[in-house]
Amino acid sequence: MKFTVDSTTEQVQSTGGIALAAKISEKIGFNFSDSESKRQLVHPEILRVMYGLFVQGRNSFEEIKLFRFDPFFEKAFDLKYVPAAETLRLYLEKIAETKDYVLEKISGCNVNLLNMATISPIEVSSRKYIPVDVDVSPLDNSGSHKEGVSYTYKGHDGFAPIFSYIGVEGYMLSTELREGKQHCQKNTPEYLLKNMEIINKLHLIHPVLFRLDGGNDAASTIKVLADSGHFFLIKRNIRKESRESWLDIAKAEGKVISNNDRRTVYTGIHTGRTPASDKTLTSMDIVFKVTERYIAKDGTELLFPEIEVETFWTNLYETPEEVIELYHAHGTSEQFHSELKSDMGIERLPSGKFAVNSVILNIAMIAFNALRLIGQTALTFEEDLPYKHKVIRKRLRKVIDELIRVGCKIVNHAHIWWIKLWEHDPWLPVFTRLYETFCNL
Repeated sequence: MKFTVDSTTEQVQSTGGIALAAKISEKIGFNFSDSESKRQLVHPEILRVMYGLFVQGRNSFEEIKLFRFDPFFEKAFDLKYVPAAETLRLYLEKIAETKDYVLEKISGCNVNLLNMATISPIEVSSRKYIPVDVDVSPLDNSGSHKEGVSYTYKGHDGFAPIFSYIGVEGYMLSTELREGKQHCQKNTPEYLLKNMEIINKLHLIHPVLFRLDGGNDAASTIKVLADSGHFFLIKRNIRKESRESWLDIAKAEGKVISNNDRRTVYTGIHTGRTPASDKTLTSMDIVFKVTERYIAKDGTELLFPEIEVETFWTNLYETPEEVIELYHAHGTSEQFHSELKSDMGIERLPSGKFAVNSVILNIAMIAFNALRLIGQTALTFEEDLPYKHKVIRKRLRKVIDELIRVGCKIVNHAHIWWIKLWEHDPWLPVFTRLYETFCNL
């Protein structure tokens, strides 16, 4: 079959779903229409322009050229005009001159968005906790000379931002852009305090559980968490501690949970320890898992047993096995990093200036959560989904492909705008319900 390619004067859109994202931005106050914002922010509509690109998985200034003469993009995000790439870059630099104020306003919008969402807890032994996973994930910006780019622990040049995600769904609670060479622990206590301020503004009905990896095993971090009243779980860095001594502790205080000719595994709780550098902290529990391995993983019989030790600082009341499983679930945050970097394309930040990229990363956080909200809300319309799948979260790439990149016809008549989807589009019922839902929030 040979098709004839022709043009049309009708307004045909391949990204009708930006109307969903635009409605969310309107509801959370991302238009910055209040009088204080108008005084403090130069060209606040530029933030919505970047947001409009990010929800489509676009991440460069140059891609705004695709929408320079697109009335639908302009109308959806309530823009007076769609700027050129050069103007977009220039205005973002102007906005970044008041970075602290801008980031505070964006954080307020994020709180509004999170309060619109359902944040689900994890359940252990009939107790429920809202997980908050805090982690550093480097952004590869190799070959660039951007301000703040330096050698990261991943072995490439880039940035080393810190992220925190809340709930089983993985909404982004907060983020902070950092230089690539910055150690993950530096400024983390202050970052955690900022997270706690945000949490206090959320309508949560379950206790919060902070989870961090071994890079944040420091007295200053533990003190902030211990004083906060929240639950926490931090993997310990055993540093110069003897593995043999931990095996002795395991044999004396732990229990055997697995025993065969290949290995013996002990778990338990060791009490009476504090982080060595801070004597003001009261003693706390250390959950441990010690493995004595007789045969290597490749099947080689070992002359002397290998000893593997995992230990965790925690104030949880759960069993050692449950605590260890809760920490392993912390690895889910790697999937959230992947969605940000791969699905949304937020890896190589577009500006050469650190302050601008810091603002851009926070705009990306709003876009990330908006896409998450669209996907999670769509999953609740189970009877209207075109195909059934048993998942607890919808990956952002799927949200972009199925609900943002929706083909539609735009009609403007008598000052009324219509978005018309094909009547047999499998996502039409879900799209319609999503838009109605966001309009009524």
